[in-house]
Amino acid sequence: MAAMQSPLRSLNNIRPLLRGRLPGQLVIQYSNRCNADCPQCGMRRSEKIARSTLDKDHVKNLIDNAAEKGIKSLSFTGGEPLIFLDDIVELTNHASAAGIPYVRTGTNGFIFRDSESLDFENKISRIAEKLAGTKLYTFWISLDSAEPGDHEAMRGLAGVVRGIEKALPIFHTHGIYPSVNLGINRATGGRLKQPFLRSSGEDEFLAAFKDSFARFYQLVHNLGFTIVNACYPMSSAPATDAAVSTDLQTSLYGAASSDSIITFSEKEKALIFRALYETIPEYRGKLRIFSPRCSLYSLIRKFGEQRTPLFPCRGGADFFFVECEKGKIHPCGYREEPVDELPDLATRFGKIVDCDKCEWECFRDPSDVLGPFADLFSQPFKLAGKIINEPHFFRLLIEDLRYYRACGYFNGRIAPQTKAMQRFALSPAC
Repeated sequence: MAAMQSPLRSLNNIRPLLRGRLPGQLVIQYSNRCNADCPQCGMRRSEKIARSTLDKDHVKNLIDNAAEKGIKSLSFTGGEPLIFLDDIVELTNHASAAGIPYVRTGTNGFIFRDSESLDFENKISRIAEKLAGTKLYTFWISLDSAEPGDHEAMRGLAGVVRGIEKALPIFHTHGIYPSVNLGINRATGGRLKQPFLRSSGEDEFLAAFKDSFARFYQLVHNLGFTIVNACYPMSSAPATDAAVSTDLQTSLYGAASSDSIITFSEKEKALIFRALYETIPEYRGKLRIFSPRCSLYSLIRKFGEQRTPLFPCRGGADFFFVECEKGKIHPCGYREEPVDELPDLATRFGKIVDCDKCEWECFRDPSDVLGPFADLFSQPFKLAGKIINEPHFFRLLIEDLRYYRACGYFNGRIAPQTKAMQRFALSPAC
């Protein structure tokens, strides 16, 4: 597959910006059925919740409507999507035929168990061949710790890291370059090295997470990954002195937990985002790291200095979520109010109110990266004021966009452009 041009050069993506909108995104929770025990998730197999799976024809109707309304990016999530591999393949093909260019899905990694079995390589090849037969843009694999044994123990999936290492070359042969998704947690550096700010100083806590992220990046590079993303921590814990107070409605999506492994105070979050922000430049030369530093900078300011993000989250305006129980549309996975129908994204949108209740990176990161382009056409004078008042954010944004171009816009169907990426190694816009 040929290298892709900038999404911002596509007329279909520019049209929404002219009306103060962003290219639309829809996240569909196909099912909440799962076969893993991730402590950071309320859908783990040991959780006593009602299990549901969407009707495939209903999803096809949703996809058709989404394409008509201007949705450009579609994600199939779970639960565990690959329990329903054939359905996901069929729905991916349906979305592509409907004209949605960016389709994503992924796995908790259960398919990589039993890597010593005689049929393992054939099994992975069959899966890779099915996915490669679609126009899937991104295929993610979850990995939560720099210590393989700890990741496997937390998820209850023995042997999957070795299986991932054996499987990645097979996927690459089929023209698929999987992305690794890190769900940031206290055990990112290992279960025996879980940092707590209450028992350490800020410098020690920051150093611990920087070391955790560095070792994680090195691990996934050694395993053969070329694309990396980080999912920011989402907690369902009640507000305490140690936990961030929010009105987060975590029961809708279920991808959150009250476990201490995922529950952080505001000070801890500020330090975690700073650790990621400072570590990323060391690895931009050899990994395609999606996490935008401009967005991390905004989150550092939010939790460290109580600053309101420069650009509102587009959940409920341009980005939407469909839950698996009733197939209803919501502003995002953490807001229960229903959306009767998807809006026509070709129409101009009024004032966007940023709920600012969470850091769901699926919506938060693109809101920060693309928000300025919508402001350019809808409120240029306000944008000019933001540029004057927050020049560092915009320097980071420009650097992120240049880096994204070097990364082929994270197209999971093309190999990394290592020479282009090398220009960004150890050169952050400080």
